Amino acid sequence: SQSQTLPDNLTTGAGHPIGDKLNIITAGPRGPLLVQDTPFIDEMAHFDRERIPERVVHAKGGGAFGYFEVTHDISRYCKAKVFEHVGKTTPIAIRFSTVAGESGSADTVRDPRGFAVKFYTDEGNWDLTGNNTPIFFIRDAMLFPSFIHSQKRNPQTHLKDPDMVWDFWSLRPECMHQVSFLFSDRGLPDGFRHMNGYGSHTFKMVNADCQPVYCKFHYKTNQGIKNMKPEDAERLASTDPDYAIRDLYTSIANGEFPSWSFYIQIMTFDQAEKFQWNPFDLTKVWSHKEYPLIRVGRLVLNRNPTNYFAEIEQLAFDPSNMPPGIEPSPDKMLQGRLFSYPDTHRHRLGTNYLQLPVNCPFRTRVANYQRDGPMCMFDNQAGAPNYFPNSFSAPETQPQHVETRFKVSPDVGRYNSADDDNVTQVRTFFTEVLNEEERQRLCQNMAGALKGAQVFIQERWVSPHHYDCLSHHFYHH
Repeated sequence: SQSQTLPDNLTTGAGHPIGDKLNIITAGPRGPLLVQDTPFIDEMAHFDRERIPERVVHAKGGGAFGYFEVTHDISRYCKAKVFEHVGKTTPIAIRFSTVAGESGSADTVRDPRGFAVKFYTDEGNWDLTGNNTPIFFIRDAMLFPSFIHSQKRNPQTHLKDPDMVWDFWSLRPECMHQVSFLFSDRGLPDGFRHMNGYGSHTFKMVNADCQPVYCKFHYKTNQGIKNMKPEDAERLASTDPDYAIRDLYTSIANGEFPSWSFYIQIMTFDQAEKFQWNPFDLTKVWSHKEYPLIRVGRLVLNRNPTNYFAEIEQLAFDPSNMPPGIEPSPDKMLQGRLFSYPDTHRHRLGTNYLQLPVNCPFRTRVANYQRDGPMCMFDNQAGAPNYFPNSFSAPETQPQHVETRFKVSPDVGRYNSADDDNVTQVRTFFTEVLNEEERQRLCQNMAGALKGAQVFIQERWVSPHHYDCLSHHFYHH
């Protein structure tokens, strides 16, 4: 016989038992409500405050939990304990998302996909806030708010506006590489399981001898790359707008655990000095021939969230969360995100968002001098001193974990990087990475989206003066 679980006793938020959940207290059967109806007031007051601000980008998404397993030793590059030895496993959370759409938008729109990984390591959480592309639209963080505004809704009409989208892209030629990727077949991945992920930025790794190198992170799907045809994506946007979330949840529920192979690329400081481009430019990739992929491990997702809001909506990624052995590079976009991500979490989730269970670095002991604030959920570090230095056995610094020193040159200033070779890698992508059929589809996809913009913007986009690599092909579509 099927076992039956006895239901819990219904209570208010304060734990008081509720005798009647169907009828409010009134003065007679037709009379007005009494303010003393505490269960009703408790219910409505909480309901009125259920919604929190949605993410300003990456609002629509899904996620799951699993583990990272080290399969290859990279200790000669990195001292982080997450890579300590072959066979070591670390709990992870991954959130996938679209970028520009609201939380109720469709999963199958042509848009980059967020691919953020949180490693709950022995030395604190490590967040890789990546995407399904190794590049991005811009290389300077100053442009990020304007770029996102251009992808959102028109401030007057509240409509998605092709003029805004293509006006920004055509005025900033560094967008061309990512735009080309976006309108290729990989701009419409078939769900979240069949796409690769990238840390995108350049990072710094430091080994136990304090020798640093630069690195990039790649995670390649073991389910195989699978993309959608535009007509299928458009159909699913109306018939099953939650297609990607459903596919991920269902596969894990059925025991089909998705996984990704985890790789790094390594560049020495000497190589970076001699690199033909700025190695920290987020609009460019590192050649796999010159800087081959080095296998590290695998990411596996094997548990669905038990509550979406608690574990996915409140899940917060912060690129400044780096354990010892992993540090930021001079990448201008990364530097901007080091501030903006924790700042938006404090706005969206509150000052103490790191105390939420899904964000808490539960595999290490948090000990510091931060106190109080809204929604302080634990013991507030009890009676430990809240100032430093002190004489009362409170947390001490660990000099062995001081960040590596680095020189800064030339002079500090605002440097215009708009013309840092925006064409060569786009041409390589178009002529060498894509075959002829893929090139045809890219141009058709791009033309279909561009036709919604005004003619002067269309002409600017295809002008050979601005872009000499795609214009000849594009004019024929």
